[in-house]
Amino acid sequence: MVLRSPHAHARFSIQELERVRAMKGVKLVLTGADVAELGPLPTPGVLPDVATFVPHYPVLARDLVRHVGDAIAFVVADTVALAKDGAEAIAVDWQPLPHVIGALAALAPGAPKVWPGRSDNLAFETQAGDAGATKRAFAQAAKTVELTVINQRLVTNYLDTRGVIAEFDGKRTTLTLGSQGSHIIRDIICGAVLKRPLDSMRVVTPDVGGGFGTKLFPFREYALAALAAEKLRRPVKWICERSEHFLADSHGRDNISTARLAIDDKGKFLALELDIVADMGAYLHCYAPYIPWLGVGMATGAYDIPAAHVRLRCPFTNTVPVDAYRGAGRPEASYLIERAVDHAARELGMAPDALRRKNLIKPKALPYATPTGKVYDSGDFAGLMARAQAVADWDGFNKRATASKRAGKLRGIGMATYIEACGANGPETAHVRLDRDGGVTVLIGSQSTGQGHVTSYAQLVAERLDLPPERVRVVQGDTDLIATGAGTGGSSSIPVGGVSVDRASKTLAEQLKQLAADALEAAVGDMEIAQGTIRVAGTDRVISFADLAARPEATPEKLAAASEFATDKPTFPNGTHIAEVEIDPDTGIVGIQNYVVVDDFGATLNPLLLAGQVHGGAVQGIGQALLEDTVFDAGSGQLLSASLMDYALPRALDAPRFTFETRNVPCKTNPLGVKGAGEAGAIGSCPALMNAILDALWRAYKIGHIDMPATPPRVWAAIEQARGASAV
Repeated sequence: MVLRSPHAHARFSIQELERVRAMKGVKLVLTGADVAELGPLPTPGVLPDVATFVPHYPVLARDLVRHVGDAIAFVVADTVALAKDGAEAIAVDWQPLPHVIGALAALAPGAPKVWPGRSDNLAFETQAGDAGATKRAFAQAAKTVELTVINQRLVTNYLDTRGVIAEFDGKRTTLTLGSQGSHIIRDIICGAVLKRPLDSMRVVTPDVGGGFGTKLFPFREYALAALAAEKLRRPVKWICERSEHFLADSHGRDNISTARLAIDDKGKFLALELDIVADMGAYLHCYAPYIPWLGVGMATGAYDIPAAHVRLRCPFTNTVPVDAYRGAGRPEASYLIERAVDHAARELGMAPDALRRKNLIKPKALPYATPTGKVYDSGDFAGLMARAQAVADWDGFNKRATASKRAGKLRGIGMATYIEACGANGPETAHVRLDRDGGVTVLIGSQSTGQGHVTSYAQLVAERLDLPPERVRVVQGDTDLIATGAGTGGSSSIPVGGVSVDRASKTLAEQLKQLAADALEAAVGDMEIAQGTIRVAGTDRVISFADLAARPEATPEKLAAASEFATDKPTFPNGTHIAEVEIDPDTGIVGIQNYVVVDDFGATLNPLLLAGQVHGGAVQGIGQALLEDTVFDAGSGQLLSASLMDYALPRALDAPRFTFETRNVPCKTNPLGVKGAGEAGAIGSCPALMNAILDALWRAYKIGHIDMPATPPRVWAAIEQARGASAV
């Protein structure tokens, strides 16, 4: 049981611990003083060449807490109930301190300091693009438009909460936990926090129910459980309660951004200027600084914008730290530029698709270097948009809008033509081995959290070795069995791990042909693999995989192959989401009437798994657009939306019937031609849905802005305000 702070910012001292340690069933109580020798939780995601203040992130706070939920003690007992009794019995003297909630409030002059001794609350500030070229373009513009949007903070809320079982055998510690990469957890918890040799810890990750970025990171409880198991010489289990998840796991998003577009007299974009403020929370969580920077790189979207300049500021606040959440910076970038383009279309009196068509990067311009440093290798952005419009019956919208108006409803249609960068996390090494039973085992350091890696990797092996996919066993999540692993993040499992599996399988196929040629006394060039056997082409001379593996010359080295793949060139999946909504003006309820996605993922490995990824990501975006909001009380610093009673998640009834198809253009920088797909649904959905809602509100009431989530009360209030203004 972890004892957590009820204050957003406070000094504290713990008293009468001996009384607690003597309580029934209590085996161990750890405080900050007891773990002072441990290293802090590190921040490997600091941007190179950017001056960044990285504060000490202790495993247990020692005398000062900086957010509600900050950990101050760890109690181990025979049962969960006894551990809770022990934690509640700990006497703590609290001395509350001034706190600050909200990124803009943290930047205001005179704001309380999250970290004392500093002149401000900035963790870092940086910029990208060409400020001079952008300024000159704005000076020449016929029209400039400006829009400020809030990309609200989200709680991950995966299916199963985090948990860990720690065991110590006198020499080594084994952690069994849900993660997105066992090697990352081992390297940081064992090496950086516990300061032990890496071979003194084994991390095992079995089946995992959802991750969305958050389970990639090391957390305090893993180190605490490991230390407790070592001290007690007994297994220690900790399971995160859902309420703790809200208070202790990293949150996502939380940006406030302003976009300014410079446009010529023909509707062509000349330049883009962005000012982004990204809340970091109280500490710099694992990859937190890098997340908004990923968004900066994708600031111009799929548009031909000659000049851009982005200012990024990342302040500390007295809130739960923020880190990667599905899409990690790219949803924020897509939301900002797609909302800005729709806003510009209204200001110019143009149709949003017409403005996009005029400004989307043309296929003949590829490869295309963006003003923020990315190089798009492939795509047909306008082609995807046109296909999505055809599928969604864009031209027939006015007829449907008229029918909705007769029924007393508002109808709107909106789109997002997104692009993102992903598929470059690595390196990843795959080991592929022919087993004695004629099956194949794959060992790889990525980690499935519901994406279907076993199926995808088995398909790649089966294609190379022509055997049923069910004969392929995929092993992940064990640092003793698998030497290295980059884990799963950034939609890289197939673009990186898949390449490794494919290449290792190809090498193994050649080795098996050589073995079979010797066994069948034929030339290697005459060997062909078919249905789990190798035969001499055009004859009935054949040997099965199992028989081949049993031959004396079939050494383990000849029955196995490995391949490592790494790349610094991301893939750029892209596509168009189109949402059509109907709004009840008397209640503010938004109903999704139609939802179409046409994507370019380079190549499709498994259409069913791909559709599932897109559907799941889109529903997460729908949740953010319509329902989810993480609310802190500015006065007390308390998290008001701290349970599923107060934080609304999308349910089955909130999800529309999706129409999804691909119009793939092979990736030129990936050996398989694929582009990452795992996060794309969450990137295109928010702007498409919000643009549809605003289209409906603009048509009826000239309402040009509303922030996520577009809850019924928020939509209704905007309508009532517009009605009141029109009545004056």
